[in-house]
This record gives sequence, C-alpha cells and structure tokens, in this order.
Amino acid sequence: MKLIFLEKAELLHDDPEKKLRTPSDQFDFPSVIRLRRYIRLPYTKVVLTRRNVMRRDSFRCQYCGQKSKLTIDHIHPKSRGGKDTWENLTTACDKCNVKKGNRTPKEANMELRSKPYRPIPITFFRDINGGVQEPWKPYLYMT
Repeated sequence: MKLIFLEKAELLHDDPEKKLRTPSDQFDFPSVIRLRRYIRLPYTKVVLTRRNVMRRDSFRCQYCGQKSKLTIDHIHPKSRGGKDTWENLTTACDKCNVKKGNRTPKEANMELRSKPYRPIPITFFRDINGGVQEPWKPYLYMT
C-alpha cells in the first residue's frame, strides 16, 4: 500500500473480498501491483543451505521416503572428492545415510527417488509458498 500511495507502484488487481480500512477511509486491498520502476534484486539464485536442500526434496528421504530424522547426504562421498553442490547433495534419513556409508548409491545398491538438481528461483519460491494465487497467473504467463 505504501508503494501505491507514494506512486512507486500501480494497482493491477485487487482482492474483492478484502478492504484496507482506516478510521476515515476504505481502500481496495492489492493482490497484484506493478512497480513503475524496476528494482534489481540482490540475488539471482537459490542459496545452497541444508534447509533449502530439504525443501527441494520436500522434506523426504530420497532413498526410502521417510519424513523424520533427516540429514544431508553426499551422493558422491565427500571423503572421495564429492563437493557441496546442488547436484551432489540430497536429503536422507539417519538410517539410509548410515546404510549408504562411504559409498555411492550404486555401490550401496540404493536407488535415489529423484535426481538432485539446482532449483530455479521463481519455481522454487512458488513451490515453497504453496503455489501461485489465481489473480497472479495472467501476469506470470500461466494462463
């Protein structure tokens, strides 16, 4: 609302079920706004953290599907030259991580449920937030 009042943004779509009220006035509740001037975002990629690896993997062990006692596993073991990269890290439960040990999944005869990948920022944040609201879809070229 502040950006709209300062004329730094314009209202494109409002939420008809919500209103912003003050003691003396009532305003449309913004659902989609457009900045009048582009502001460069300070990041262009998703930061590699334990939590983000687990988010990418939907907080599930990528070997057995369990959702508790989760850790991060190096697919190619760190002791054998494996790096901390999106493509080499996956979510694993304690039991599967110990079972795999200092081996690759192939050597341990353990198959990954999905291939690890570097997330794309827009889809990663969309998925974290539980999808895209209907009014946003035309502005994101989704309809």
